Amino acid sequence: MIEGQEDVTWEQWTAIADACEANRIPALFRSDHYLSVFGRGGRGSLDAWGTICGLAARTSTLRLGTMVSPASFRHPATFAKLVATADHISGGRIEPALGAGWHQAEHAAHGLPFLSGRERSAVLAEQLEIVTGFWSDGEFEFHGEHYDVAPVDVLPKPVQRPMPLIMGGQAGPKSAALAARYATEYNTAIPTFEQVVERRAAIARAWQEAGRDPETVRFSVMTGAALGRDEAEAADRLARARERAGIGDSLDCGFTGSPEQVIEQLRRHRDAGVDRVMMQLLLHDDLEQIELIGRELAPAVA
Repeated sequence: MIEGQEDVTWEQWTAIADACEANRIPALFRSDHYLSVFGRGGRGSLDAWGTICGLAARTSTLRLGTMVSPASFRHPATFAKLVATADHISGGRIEPALGAGWHQAEHAAHGLPFLSGRERSAVLAEQLEIVTGFWSDGEFEFHGEHYDVAPVDVLPKPVQRPMPLIMGGQAGPKSAALAARYATEYNTAIPTFEQVVERRAAIARAWQEAGRDPETVRFSVMTGAALGRDEAEAADRLARARERAGIGDSLDCGFTGSPEQVIEQLRRHRDAGVDRVMMQLLLHDDLEQIELIGRELAPAVA
């Protein structure tokens, strides 16, 4: 998982994607922000879905997605069409994620409305119904507080049927209930191991309450990572990641150490019901770390 708003250039994106495919990493996710989330000035951000469409055209095996796209950035018709377009370009390798949006500063800077928490949740709920309706077979219409959609059969449909959709959060009641209604996967970010166990149990309960088989829950974790061939190299990467973020020791990397150490951590998460881990790599120009993940970690926990 790459924080694209931290000055990742197109040349770096293509190098990252090439390294992922060369080392058999199955999926590459990027954030969807317009300003640095670390408050660092002077950092550029290519649009998330423009980036994904570009990478979709020049990769062949890599799955691509956002973590996560704010509902406040795009009209649901625009989001649904972008995702379907990327899915066709890639031949069915897209995994979108949708959330309410939280970064108030980037909204103000770009003239995007930043509603109250309650209103953002309501907008997200309506968007989820609309985008999944657009991706489904047949005619769809919707009439809500924030959106009004006339009867329409949106074409073309995505290649993937059903279209994967990720939601994320801390597995609170509202978030879990929405995910149980619309999502195919629930992701939680930067958790402790104890929180992983608690949140997965909450999502399984939400699945069951919604009439879905809790055994079908797909649960993932997004967390920081700093890996090395040995502990010293991992410690160096962690120090450089903290320097790039500019927030010192408060930068939490859940997976740090040698391949053997991280494999043990990954297996512990797998045994707790985690289906996949999205490793947040802040050193986006460090392709050797990507090689370590693909060559050492992925085969050990496949």
